Amino acid sequence: MPARRVLAVLLAALSGTAVAACGSDDDGGGDRAPRGPASATLRAELAKATNVDVSRFPQADGRTLRELADGLDGTGTTVGLATTIFPTPKPRLAFGVIDGENAFVYAPTVVYLARSENAKAIGPFPAPADLLVTDPPFRSRQAASEKDPFAAVYTAQVQAAQPGAYRVLVVSEVNGDLVGAPSQIEVIDPAKDPVVAPGEKAPAVETDTVASAGGDVASIDTRIPPSDLHDESLKDVLGKRPVALLFATPQLCQSRVCGPVVDIELQLKAKYGDRMAFIHQEVYVDNDLSKGLRPPLEAFGLPTEPWLFTIRRDGTVAARLEGSFGFRSFETAIRAAL
Repeated sequence: MPARRVLAVLLAALSGTAVAACGSDDDGGGDRAPRGPASATLRAELAKATNVDVSRFPQADGRTLRELADGLDGTGTTVGLATTIFPTPKPRLAFGVIDGENAFVYAPTVVYLARSENAKAIGPFPAPADLLVTDPPFRSRQAASEKDPFAAVYTAQVQAAQPGAYRVLVVSEVNGDLVGAPSQIEVIDPAKDPVVAPGEKAPAVETDTVASAGGDVASIDTRIPPSDLHDESLKDVLGKRPVALLFATPQLCQSRVCGPVVDIELQLKAKYGDRMAFIHQEVYVDNDLSKGLRPPLEAFGLPTEPWLFTIRRDGTVAARLEGSFGFRSFETAIRAAL
């Protein structure tokens, strides 16, 4: 699979809607959780979407995916998957939900799975929203807009014991109604997963640094302004300190999600930087899509971007995240490596 922006499907569904992270009107930072969007209404929606009570959703109880869908109050939403690799037995699904007017939906959400729409479903699996919004001091120019904000991504850890095709039903509780949207995924055997996995040794590869770039930080960081995540090479710190290694290209990422994930890394570095190394690696040679991937991405087997790897002091991968991921997922991955 060629390298590509993993939210292309989501963007196509938006039909031109701007995809941008949004910010707070508080300078905050430090150890507390980010405040989130400036809009009080949107913050309230996100608060509800973050806390999912699965008892408010129908249990599968031997019903098929079609029967569950037929029992809902309505449809009209669209799902855009932000992950592409789904290994057994517990693949991670990250996605956005869009309504009929191409606006992002933030509401309590769950996921059901089945081998076909007429097969018995399993679920519901909670899919809490994960905030993408940093506080202003950590926000790049690529992620500064409050217009039509892509403020959070949904994440679900589902059960898929066998490889193969699965139908997905995403159900959200919107204004008291349960509305559903279909999708599908291809679950793979972990042995066929091309990407370095948790428990494996991280490749001892050189990542770009300000020193290796001869001081030309713009050549190794498309973020505006550039970050301070290029002081150390992975090869120099691997096996000596825990590491958070993020592969992303803020300026060249079509979805503009790569900007927010680098901003999230910066804000979490302010909290955990004395306990682990934080590294950002750009994706394309000379920041040119036509020139292919930089060597560190090839070493990790990456077919898409962005990706996050957190690595323990002993050099083994503790956690990995593909596609869009917010503060909660990023911080959980960090803690797994400490």
